[in-house]
Amino acid sequence: METTSEIIFDKLVYSCSFETYRGHEEFIPDHFLGFQLSGETHAFHDKGKTVIKENTVVLVRKNQLIRTIKHPSKNEKYQFLSITLDQETLRQYAAENKITAGERVSDNEKLFFESDEFFKGYFASLLPYIDKTKTATSRLVVLKIKEAIELVLQSNPDFKNLLFDFSEPHKIDLKEFMNKNFMFNVSVETFAKLTGRSLSGFKRDFGKAFNMTPKQWLREKRLEEAYYQIRHKNKKPSDIYLELGFENLSHFYYSFKQKFGLTTSEI
Repeated sequence: METTSEIIFDKLVYSCSFETYRGHEEFIPDHFLGFQLSGETHAFHDKGKTVIKENTVVLVRKNQLIRTIKHPSKNEKYQFLSITLDQETLRQYAAENKITAGERVSDNEKLFFESDEFFKGYFASLLPYIDKTKTATSRLVVLKIKEAIELVLQSNPDFKNLLFDFSEPHKIDLKEFMNKNFMFNVSVETFAKLTGRSLSGFKRDFGKAFNMTPKQWLREKRLEEAYYQIRHKNKKPSDIYLELGFENLSHFYYSFKQKFGLTTSEI
């Protein structure tokens, strides 16, 4: 039996899993609206952990890093359905409705909605495309995205300040950001974008802040955190190496021994 599947239809994504499944790190470039049909999604990000429970609607903001673990329920497989609110459609909607963004929405605000009849009906209308019993034209896809925007604004008109903020990520504190996000196994280019810098600007500022290259610092930081979790929290290497950004266990063991002169079992 296929344990997990992901069907991508233009801006529509359907995730399904029959057993607990650890997703990869994801850079979220666009806002998206999601609905937890069954099971739970445990999302890990720079603010900590968020649990998306069954029948919950969530608006996920753009330009962030997320790692997920997908948990089926006792009686039902894991199912999550989402639609991307891409920048082009948002700009078009804002122009058509003469909307401009005001004050920025706080990064700490929880973007959950009650799964009322409007949201349930909306996501139910997307299922025929997942089941491939209906084909969507590009025009219809745009209309479905605009319908999602309408529902979000109907739930909270102030979310216009989030959806229609088309500014580029502003230059943020490099040390603070990297210390919160070092465990995500993404490219240096992605880190640069998320801190509001060009790649060359990121490398230059990084050298000034940490006195080493990004790759060197990430390796050192991840190994130091691994040492702490193994030595002081009795964590097993097999339980933490992925969470700390290492791609495979053998490479983790090698790097650990190389840095500390001891194996993980010796400490």
